[in-house]
Amino acid sequence: MPAVTLPRMVRIGGGALEETGQALGILGLRRPAIITDRYLLDSGAVERLRACLAREGIEAVVFADTVPDPTDECVDQAARFVRESGCDCVIGFGGGSPIDTAKAAAILSARGGKMRALKAPHQENQQGLPIVAIPTTAGTGSEATRFTIVTDTQTDEKMLCAGLAYLPTLAVVDYELTMTMPRRLTADTGIDALTHAIEAYVSRLANPFSDSMAVAAMRAIWRGIRTAYHEPDNRAARETVMLGAMQAGIAFSNASVCLVHGMSRPIGAHFHVAHGLSNAMLLPAVTEWSVGGNLARYADCARVMELAPPGDTDEQAARKLVAALRELNRELAVPSPRQYGLDETRWHALLPLMAEQALASGSPANNPRVPDAETIIGIYNEAWA
Repeated sequence: MPAVTLPRMVRIGGGALEETGQALGILGLRRPAIITDRYLLDSGAVERLRACLAREGIEAVVFADTVPDPTDECVDQAARFVRESGCDCVIGFGGGSPIDTAKAAAILSARGGKMRALKAPHQENQQGLPIVAIPTTAGTGSEATRFTIVTDTQTDEKMLCAGLAYLPTLAVVDYELTMTMPRRLTADTGIDALTHAIEAYVSRLANPFSDSMAVAAMRAIWRGIRTAYHEPDNRAARETVMLGAMQAGIAFSNASVCLVHGMSRPIGAHFHVAHGLSNAMLLPAVTEWSVGGNLARYADCARVMELAPPGDTDEQAARKLVAALRELNRELAVPSPRQYGLDETRWHALLPLMAEQALASGSPANNPRVPDAETIIGIYNEAWA
């Protein structure tokens, strides 16, 4: 029987950031640590958040040294800052990296230890400090998930860490924070969210609740992503994709992700490719290989996204899904690993290790077709060009 997990409170809509202080007050939280990055600090966004909190008499301290694809070393620094500052909660403010850093710091600041001990299949259900997630991108869905991803600097492994402890107590989802996202980030995070929705729907762990979220997310993201990319100031498109991203996060948090994510994490760890972009690089090839495992489910995805008319067979609909994903990558200028400039010799040399790490993450086991290492290497090779 599936157990549904959700944030305790969600504030959503344009201007929701202004309600953050009030929401913290309701939860009895008075001393937050804002975990963020230098861009949001220098742009004035952090000061705006601090002002929202100050209006409710809440004084926040700021850790702005997060890094893309958070590392265990950065998490240790953030946890030490939170602990020494005497904070009663953490606010992850930014894209997936600051939020994932905040989630991990909330645990380590309360219980100590190292993230290496908490990687999957371990489940961390003992709550640390309360987590507040305020996304500034429309993609990761981390504001609604019981997962965080941290890179082990000793092994270059992106560690999946799971459990109720990582589920935010409060999510503040304000699409206005995404209005300044550049096109590249809009595309990569949007396809990341679409990947979450598709993988949640086809996952072996899918259930009626996660299905409802995944379907709503696919419909919203597919409807809005192109407009958000081509018309960055289109508020309706930004709002649609932001809502879809959160719904996709809820979906995969309650059903898990699959092969795309398992293969994506090693690319990020070894080549420092942003997570959303590495997902986008892989999505068409992985989907094409996987459709035979559950043709009906992939056909459902095509129909939800209005890619196939009612008269199409499941096989026809699934083929149209794969073609549409390839066309989306073309329209949104998603590069292949080769086009992105990754070192070809190093890429091929690392493939056996990357395949091993992908399988070890556990995500490929949720896929409709479960690959072996040799198959994963073959898909990596197909995606390379």
